[in-house]
Amino acid sequence: MFAASIIVFREALEAALLIGIIAAATRGLDGRGRWIGIGIAAGLALSLVVAGLTDVIAQWADGAGQELFNAAVLGVAVLMLAWHNIWMASHGKEMAAQAKQVAHSVVSGGAELSAIALVIALAVLREGSETALFLYGLAASDQLGAMEVLSGAGLGLLGGAAVGGALYAGLVRIPLRWLFGATSLLVLLLASGMAGQIARLLIQGDILPFSGRALWDTTALLPVNSSLGNLLHVMMGYEARPSAMQVLFYVATFCLILLGMLWSGRPPAQSRPTSHSPIQSA
Repeated sequence: MFAASIIVFREALEAALLIGIIAAATRGLDGRGRWIGIGIAAGLALSLVVAGLTDVIAQWADGAGQELFNAAVLGVAVLMLAWHNIWMASHGKEMAAQAKQVAHSVVSGGAELSAIALVIALAVLREGSETALFLYGLAASDQLGAMEVLSGAGLGLLGGAAVGGALYAGLVRIPLRWLFGATSLLVLLLASGMAGQIARLLIQGDILPFSGRALWDTTALLPVNSSLGNLLHVMMGYEARPSAMQVLFYVATFCLILLGMLWSGRPPAQSRPTSHSPIQSA
């Protein structure tokens, strides 16, 4: 449930911040609230369509290579989580700037009010469709019950909307780089854990070899079915008896995503001060 909450909280917060930027920039315009509501409703409706399609495809695959299907869904989810973290490391400010530009165009009369509904609908659709896929991936990897996934998603949605609304209202002063830095780390661990589960599913489907031996056994120290063990399993893919292939998938995914985030988040070369910079010599 915690993993579902983290994912939905992150996605909901991003959508809420973008909506807040547009709402703040178009404050005072007649009909602004109606078009914002239309955009949110349209994005949510399309997100439900995406979620329904995922469930339909899952039903088709039931009994016909379910392990391979679940591994494929998890693979797509890991790739999207990786892209999400890497892209946000360098384009988060750009996305906010584009939202402000659209809002200012509406205020100045250069665009119709319907433009803000379109931007909001696309943002909600993007975050909602990603969330649907991630939640299905969690269910496929951790075999969570539907109520557990839905409960976690509900808490994450409420939390993300509440924090986004509080930031918009100016009630809190949370440095966003800290907030997104913490959630980025959690998403990185979740993606790595999903990658380890992909290896487990492929071993169960006889696609990957299994040596029959675990790299280590910490069952006596911290069993997976304990409260702490289950929490760590959901948060970061903890396994008491992992195979070598699971560890390989986990470590490789963690390192590749982290390197991508560090590379994407570095400042452009022209913005870095050189040894002859007047700032340094001053």
